[in-house]
Amino acid sequence: MPSRPVITITVWLGAIPALAIVALLVSGVVHPRLGVIGLIGTALWSAGAGLILARDLAAFRRSIEDASLDQLHFITPGLNTLALNAIRAITVERDKLNRLVPAAAANQALLDRLPDALFRLDREGGARRVVWQNPSAEGAFGADAQALLRHPGLRAAIVEAEMAEQPVRVSIGLAAPVPRDLDAVLIRAADGPGAPLFLLLSDRTRERGLDRMRQDFVANASHELRTPLTSLIGFIETLRGPAAGDAEASQQFLGIMAEQADRMQRIIADLLSLSRIEMMEHQPPEQRVSIARVLKEVAGFMAPLLDRQETRLELALLDGLPDLRGDAGQLTQVFTNLLDNAIKYGKRGGTVKIETTLTPTEQLPLPGILIDVIDDGLGIAREHIPRLTERFYRVDKGRSRTVGGTGLGLAIVKHAVSRHRGRFMIESSENIGTKCRVWLPLAPEAEKGLTDTQMMVTRKG
Repeated sequence: MPSRPVITITVWLGAIPALAIVALLVSGVVHPRLGVIGLIGTALWSAGAGLILARDLAAFRRSIEDASLDQLHFITPGLNTLALNAIRAITVERDKLNRLVPAAAANQALLDRLPDALFRLDREGGARRVVWQNPSAEGAFGADAQALLRHPGLRAAIVEAEMAEQPVRVSIGLAAPVPRDLDAVLIRAADGPGAPLFLLLSDRTRERGLDRMRQDFVANASHELRTPLTSLIGFIETLRGPAAGDAEASQQFLGIMAEQADRMQRIIADLLSLSRIEMMEHQPPEQRVSIARVLKEVAGFMAPLLDRQETRLELALLDGLPDLRGDAGQLTQVFTNLLDNAIKYGKRGGTVKIETTLTPTEQLPLPGILIDVIDDGLGIAREHIPRLTERFYRVDKGRSRTVGGTGLGLAIVKHAVSRHRGRFMIESSENIGTKCRVWLPLAPEAEKGLTDTQMMVTRKG
């Protein structure tokens, strides 16, 4: 047993009686012999009591540490009861902790597997900051989580949640890197304006996109299909009436009707294709795609059209182009639409070029591949360029319908490139030609570094 605790306890126990005896000796109240005997007795008593108390305290400590009732045999009065109560309290707390640890682990696992983004916001220096986020939040927002809190709608909801007793709900829209519709729920974890806030974000882009697409489909389809449908109805009535039995007129009208039905079919196919792309636009593709193979396949598909237009195609692809993260079907549609436009609106008997460039460059500082589709046609007036990717926008409506255009090709290109976190640019000079440029990032890391992936349209005079 250590000697220091024994000495300390002995001094505590014997100091006051010894001082009292000394005071009595000095004042002459007690005979010197009796005083000496009293001092010796006090010393022996305090030493014995100190030894016993020190032993009991050491055993008490061991009992508490072990939470064991086996060592509760103390001489010191009241120590047995104190130790018993302490061990019972410790046992109760340990049992609670043993139950809480698995529950906490289960709760953490639930938060980690939660499909929606969850953030904890603590107040630091008068402002709310993200101090924790679950894996879904990291995957959806990455390092931009703090920037998310600067959204005006979310800032107003945070202020309201500081004082509200109930959860605060708000819907917000994000414009970049791709448009997203989010439902936000803010919950205050405790009373008081400084209490932690939890922010739950649910991505509703798909659901609301589907609603918008249904509305757009009905509006656009009814508008664009009205003309060919009216034409078909008119020809049917003519064939039933004045032209009934006229074989020559019937053949002529049936040919026109077939063209109008084909036009309706193309419009519906493009609308459905655009709807599918928009529905997935907020989810970047994950497959590995060889862009060189896609471009060569597209060039092969367009051979019949090239022959009809007497147009020559120059395919200038760099050797060893790296693979991209992409959707092969959508990329095929992108370059099919661009090459189709270049051939149909280019110079008859002219040349169409497809060129590739590796970035970064001065204009495109991130790693990727730039694909240019260049024609030598009449070009496009600058006032039309910003609207070329709008649905059903046509520079020359009559010519567009003549060559079989639906007015949806470049809208499909824009949204498909946006889904790939790329950029779509159009450069055109009248009487010189048009260059459509598609930049696609090499890897997902490039996506995270891209701060503005929305469609850009550059103009030349």
